[in-house]
Amino acid sequence: MEAIKFQNTVHRDRILIAFIFLFVDLSLCSPSQTQGELPYMTSDVKEVAGKSFDYIVVGGGTAGCPLAATLSEKFSVLLIERGGSPYGNPWVMEKRYYGFSLIQTDEFSSVAQDFKSADGVRNCRGRVLGGSSAINGGFYSRASEDFIDKVGWDKELVKDAYTWVESKIVSIPELTPWQTVVEFGLLEAGILPYNGYSLEHIEGTKIGGSIFDVWGIRHTSADLLKAANPKNIVVVLNATVKNIIFEGNGNASETTVKGIRFIKSDGTTDQTYEAYLNQPKNCTSNGDVILSAGALGSPQILLSSGIGHREHFKKFSIPHVVNLKGVGKKMKDNPSIAVLVDTNPQNRLPDAPQVSGIAKDLKFIIEGGIIPTGFNATRMPIAAKIAFPVSEGELKLSSTDPRQNPSVKFNYLADENDLDDCANMVHLLERVAKSESIAFYLGVKPQNNLMTSTDGQRKFCKANVRTYYHYHGGCTVGSVVDNDYKVYGVKGLRVVDGSTFLESPGTNPMATLLMLGRYQGVKILREREHV
Repeated sequence: MEAIKFQNTVHRDRILIAFIFLFVDLSLCSPSQTQGELPYMTSDVKEVAGKSFDYIVVGGGTAGCPLAATLSEKFSVLLIERGGSPYGNPWVMEKRYYGFSLIQTDEFSSVAQDFKSADGVRNCRGRVLGGSSAINGGFYSRASEDFIDKVGWDKELVKDAYTWVESKIVSIPELTPWQTVVEFGLLEAGILPYNGYSLEHIEGTKIGGSIFDVWGIRHTSADLLKAANPKNIVVVLNATVKNIIFEGNGNASETTVKGIRFIKSDGTTDQTYEAYLNQPKNCTSNGDVILSAGALGSPQILLSSGIGHREHFKKFSIPHVVNLKGVGKKMKDNPSIAVLVDTNPQNRLPDAPQVSGIAKDLKFIIEGGIIPTGFNATRMPIAAKIAFPVSEGELKLSSTDPRQNPSVKFNYLADENDLDDCANMVHLLERVAKSESIAFYLGVKPQNNLMTSTDGQRKFCKANVRTYYHYHGGCTVGSVVDNDYKVYGVKGLRVVDGSTFLESPGTNPMATLLMLGRYQGVKILREREHV
């Protein structure tokens, strides 16, 4: 009966989706408000050097762009981004080149910056306006209701913030043939129920939203800057923040932020520039420097500014400012395992994930795609991640050069619970990868030789663990920032990005980071109204 019910459900939804795309204008399935002008952007750091702003947002990434756009409604904002513009770059903007930006990287200017954790796992971080929303697979899915409850956010404001983002950059995807096959492979493996198209994070198999529109154009968080007040915002590109500047008021009981010190991303660390926060007279509430530089960048900037555990600064000539032991702690990355379903590289068109399987009380997330391994070769992995890993690591400075990656270790699968979960996940992953649907599509015979030994699965996990690119932590709420994302012990400093998360929300954090930027921006505007 379950199989019959499943088939009827799939058939019904297939007919509904077909009618949608036959009779609804395709433009309705694309972002409805992508029109508008982008704010003024410059790579000339001298244009803002020495100037003052109500708010300075460091990092024009997934959270930083909606945050800056929202704050500009009533206040002057400097948005400073270490990378360049995504616009005009086909590797970023066109879906047919999905994954190409991760192949060719360099030290200072590529849109993706490689880093290898101390665990030996290769990873990357966005270095472009739009941040990781400019280099990822574009899969858009909200956080679970449990996550929203756990962090204590205002549910109505969360809903409004999600809706604001979705109206501007999120589309309903039209499944590619391979994504349809992956969808049936997930269902065949028992990842039920079938939820059709849904933005909610719920158990089963679903089609998620996408920041690629029906024409295959990516809409990064940078597009949200079109909603900014152009009179109140300046975007500086190719500028890397070196450290935060503090007021020299001699009051040891209160550390106050004055501004930021930055360099040209392709320049030298010796040539620095400064930008400041406005200091309005007769005002009890000034603006903030807000770090939105990501799970690596934000703790790195705090440490480079002398905020962190006192012991950390002994090997660097950095004056210690605030003894905040949580900076760089609780670093987590979701352990991932990938299985290649094709036997040899092919020259297929890259294919970003559009379908997700969510299993075992939201603990296992499985997706499939086609990724380039070279400019004329692709592979077809089915990949899965553990959603709530116990193992955690630490981030430390490796250099005083802000362009260099910090040192980070995630301690993948160090906790036995994570290793047990990974073994169970491998079994489910194999069932999807060796499903009849995928075998039929590839023109091969279905395989039933699943790995059954728990010991073998555990060894397989240890030997093949990789990243799902959803690392987080380093400036977590309750340890480094309070519930308003204000840094403990410092006036005029906040952190708003994935470094504040204790876990990665949803199938992936992008939707919630986009929402968080808008959410915190609105909250700050409301706070200032009542001062």
